Amino acid sequence: MSRILLVEDDAVLVEALERTLRDAGHHVTAARDGEAGLRAAVEAEYDAVVLDRMLPRLDGLTVLQRLRDKGLRVPVLLLTALSSVDERVRGLRAGADDYLVKPFEAAELLARIDTIRRRREEAEETVRRIGPLKLDLVRRRAWRDGRDLDLLAHEFRLLEYFMRHPGRVLTREMILLDVWNYRFVPESNVVAVHVSKLRRKLEAAGEPPLIHTVRGVGFVLRGVA
Repeated sequence: MSRILLVEDDAVLVEALERTLRDAGHHVTAARDGEAGLRAAVEAEYDAVVLDRMLPRLDGLTVLQRLRDKGLRVPVLLLTALSSVDERVRGLRAGADDYLVKPFEAAELLARIDTIRRRREEAEETVRRIGPLKLDLVRRRAWRDGRDLDLLAHEFRLLEYFMRHPGRVLTREMILLDVWNYRFVPESNVVAVHVSKLRRKLEAAGEPPLIHTVRGVGFVLRGVA
């Protein structure tokens, strides 16, 4: 059963869409304004969001932009009564996965939800998640709890290496070989320097440490279970 978040302020339409989605086997959570929708999307995981463009408190585009700014990649189908090309382009650029113009048929709504979910599932193969950390292996971007870490190339590769081996102590020699491709161990502190830089970015917002030093041995990624 898929979990769908429906953010719509029209009570009649909400009732109809809830019935359509539930009849199709989905579990539906409804929110009646933008603030409630944003809060629901952040506090729980959904397989898709059906989001109205015009909402009280926060409009749909603002909700969508804030979700993407937080690093949440849940598929979003944007509903609107505005049918202009410019309006559709604005929604897609804000991060919508698809656009559906009112009025629409229930069958088309269900088909579009299935399509955006399938696209995202295929794309997720290029995204690595563990605990509060997420890596986009194609765009080479990383987040902690939705906060963009803005990593340099070596920092990204180093974090990816730690995320592939959570809870395992990684020696300096292992990191040099697998991250830097060094076949010998140079007399330098290159690993310690880069681990220190990565730690600062991971903890920049005051979060607890995730990478720990094992004295005389190496480093380990903990606290991501």
